[in-house]
Amino acid sequence: MFHPKGLFIMLTDLELTGRTRSHVVQYATPRFAAQPQAAEAFLAMRAAAQKDGIDMQPFSTFRDFNTQLRIWNHKFAGKKPLYDEYGRVRDRSAMSEEEIIRHILDWSALPGGSRHHWGTEIDVVDAAAMPPGYRPKLLPEETGEGGIFRPLHQWLDENLHRFGFFRPYQKQQGGMFPEPWHLSYAPLSVPALQAMSVDLLADTLRNADLSGKATVLALLPELYRNHILNIADAPTA
Repeated sequence: MFHPKGLFIMLTDLELTGRTRSHVVQYATPRFAAQPQAAEAFLAMRAAAQKDGIDMQPFSTFRDFNTQLRIWNHKFAGKKPLYDEYGRVRDRSAMSEEEIIRHILDWSALPGGSRHHWGTEIDVVDAAAMPPGYRPKLLPEETGEGGIFRPLHQWLDENLHRFGFFRPYQKQQGGMFPEPWHLSYAPLSVPALQAMSVDLLADTLRNADLSGKATVLALLPELYRNHILNIADAPTA
């Protein structure tokens, strides 16, 4: 396995919940933000993929609390669509508040509870596979058989563990829908998840302008188990 240089530093509560970016570094080429060790591992993996004709690009990396809060509130208000597991838009006209919350969580994390806060997560696409003007959707149609990014994911199937990455949302297991494009740098993300707690998330959300906050807080122990702890196993070596 690839081993980057540098010390692994435990994240503070503010870093774990995305309320600061003190733990991440901004990179210019390609443009992304991550913890330095995760970035070094990603760049090594990207260089290996380039040798096989794949231009692996970071599409979404570090995301702070306020950005995740804006995504949540827009989906709650109907300004952004809710998708089913196949990427089809759901009819929300008769949904209760709890149903809206649960369907947001199919594809999007709670602010404060997103793995993207940690600087260890990278959503990837293959720029070499995209025709001019193509805008990635990050939906199953792109990664399945015949999908535009299928070769990228076949390459990742064979190689991502060599660089310390894994897919936390590899398959549907009762929480987030599968996100094969979402890669996590295990040497840093495993201790970050261990440092998280439902109490820390609750304290963070109580002070936030979160749509549906009362219902979220009432459901939080269950949501935490199903959507934060309930992930695929990380590589052990």
